[in-house]
Amino acid sequence: MPTDTAPQPSSSTELLFNPRQLRDLVRGVPWLTGLSDEEVEALLGIGELRTLKSREWLFRQDTPAEWLHIVISGTVRLVRSAGDGRMATIRCVERGGTLGELSMVSREGVYLYSSEALRRTHVLSIPAAHCREILDRQPECRAEFMSRLALELTDRLEDLALLTQGDAMSRLVSYVLRQLPSGRSRSPKVVRLTIPKRWLAAQLAMTPETLSRLLAKLRDSGAINIDRQRLTVLDEQKLRDFMMTDD
Repeated sequence: MPTDTAPQPSSSTELLFNPRQLRDLVRGVPWLTGLSDEEVEALLGIGELRTLKSREWLFRQDTPAEWLHIVISGTVRLVRSAGDGRMATIRCVERGGTLGELSMVSREGVYLYSSEALRRTHVLSIPAAHCREILDRQPECRAEFMSRLALELTDRLEDLALLTQGDAMSRLVSYVLRQLPSGRSRSPKVVRLTIPKRWLAAQLAMTPETLSRLLAKLRDSGAINIDRQRLTVLDEQKLRDFMMTDD
């Protein structure tokens, strides 16, 4: 009697692309949370699943912004090329993060930055035109979308101010504080440092050696504790005090 040798849906890739997981991923995007089940299914029906190798570019700056991307797994860094050819790391995006939202409202219709996978990465790509249609017909989605853009621009303005006026410690502390979970929980708050240290250092405009030295200084002061990729904030006020002193 022949045996059934068909593979079971247990591989990590199949789990990543599980329909329920993908639906949850879409609903995790704040401005898509209000979509009905039918709208989410329609969105997934026209989306594409893509796999990127480490150091592969998802899209390049100034190319047509035809897709909005949601990271399923892995890590992607966003970089902007300056007029002199140098590239600056804007930030890194992990599971559930989106790529290309700013480009969706760009008059030129092009990506405003480039996107590179830092490790093997899977993304869900949705046609940008369809996302614009959602915003046009769903006032709540549009309001949330604009609110998220405002927060994103506020963060980038803070980055710019710290880069031009603050020291390396101020940039690091600002980054840590912005990663803290919201709310007033009394328990220690945890930040996971999951991106490679060299890329986090590049994002904060410092060398990896400087980043390590500053993290050690914060640890020795009692403001934080570090256990591999787990950074625990022990004293948030002490952490904020470091932003008021010179490095």
